[in-house]
Amino acid sequence: MSEPRTSEARQEFDVVVLGGGPTGENAADYAHRAGLSAVLVESELVGGECSYWACMPSKALLRTGHAVAAARRLPGVVAESDPAAVLKRRDGFTHDWHDDSQVDWAEGAGLTVVRGRGRLAGERVVAVDGGPMLRARHAVVVATGSVPVLPPLPGLDSVHVWGSREATSAHAVPRRLGVIGGGVVGCELAQAWRRLGSQVVLLVRGPRLLTGMEPFAGERVADALRAEGVDVRLNSSPDSVAPDGAAIALSIGDDTVVVDELLVATGRRPNTADLGLDAVGLEPGHALEIDDSGLVAGVDGQWLYAAGDVTGRAPLTHQGKYQGRIVGAVIAARAAGTPADTRPWGEHAATADHAAVPQVVFTDPEVASVGRTAEQARAAGLDCVVIDLPIAVAGSSLQADGYDGAVRMVVDRAREVIVGLTLVGQDTAEMLHAATIAVVGEVPLARLWHAVPAYPTMSEIWLRLLEQYRGGPAGCR
Repeated sequence: MSEPRTSEARQEFDVVVLGGGPTGENAADYAHRAGLSAVLVESELVGGECSYWACMPSKALLRTGHAVAAARRLPGVVAESDPAAVLKRRDGFTHDWHDDSQVDWAEGAGLTVVRGRGRLAGERVVAVDGGPMLRARHAVVVATGSVPVLPPLPGLDSVHVWGSREATSAHAVPRRLGVIGGGVVGCELAQAWRRLGSQVVLLVRGPRLLTGMEPFAGERVADALRAEGVDVRLNSSPDSVAPDGAAIALSIGDDTVVVDELLVATGRRPNTADLGLDAVGLEPGHALEIDDSGLVAGVDGQWLYAAGDVTGRAPLTHQGKYQGRIVGAVIAARAAGTPADTRPWGEHAATADHAAVPQVVFTDPEVASVGRTAEQARAAGLDCVVIDLPIAVAGSSLQADGYDGAVRMVVDRAREVIVGLTLVGQDTAEMLHAATIAVVGEVPLARLWHAVPAYPTMSEIWLRLLEQYRGGPAGCR
């Protein structure tokens, strides 16, 4: 960690932000751009989980393996990876877990950075351990993210386990790696470490991977992991764990699996246990309920806001940043006495959180989705049409020999607009934003028909989807 650089020249600011990750940075920056003074309070590294232990290092661990696999799908290419070089490149993205550049950015943008654990100490008051008492003229923003949740597994406290932080920052490739959890973190890091040389067993309590997404996504990822040698065990979870010399033994029914490292990736919860919420009448340890402008429910005076994972809404970095932008802008508007535009899709409403959230699982194949799944659309009462197609166009055949991908489009029959789309396949992530625009913009399919995809690109799959829809939808299934 960098040496603390704490500014105590001002004890009062227009906006006090608890949490210096990307969500808090955006909230503070947008408020400051509108003319308000803002301070970031951070107890660890400015830049937060995403920069040092999540999004960036995990994707750096994955990227080389993906490039090698993609190259091998083309004739005339010989490709290998160097695990040491991959780890070194990962270290470059985390700046060796120093946050000097992030602090430089914040201070260069006109924000004040205060080091220490901040807690609410009353209305518009934040106490910082070992630091100043901060007072907010207009607003306090809670953007403290989330923390891992460990399962009640007998013996878990008797062994050293990896969380996502340890798994993305490790400097040696374990010979044998166990992974508990079939969500995004479990799937991505199982593949990353397998491609770096680990023998990996992935234990999943339920019947499929990636349960929040379309079923075919989890099925295709499971097939790909197995093809690479990952021992994917569905409907399987340890009964107990115990030390086995320097290793870890997992008891699974009548079987025992021994691993050198164990990654527990069983979810996260909002980081609200130690924020002083009781000082303002809220219960610690729970998600902060907000309206679409970010105002926290149950607190009078229109001064306490929250954004990002701490709210329990759409716990993704990009959605947290989106909420942070909304919060910073609405605080500034209200401070200036300007009416806030909190109508759906208004300037000060995080409407996209509800049914237009994009997400990418950076496995190979990639899973890229936005909006509702077919099941979610049915649950919302929509009369929907579902179109399923293989990604089989000229662009995909050029992308890789034997390209194997799939896409599902979910259409609201009454309005003839897309309400959800999922792509699974190599290099589908960069195709997602077109779908996000279509969902957020509620673009009528009759107009989308005139959005001509360039040839020969993989985006021509849009033409195939619309042709299939216009040719006679079979109804929601």
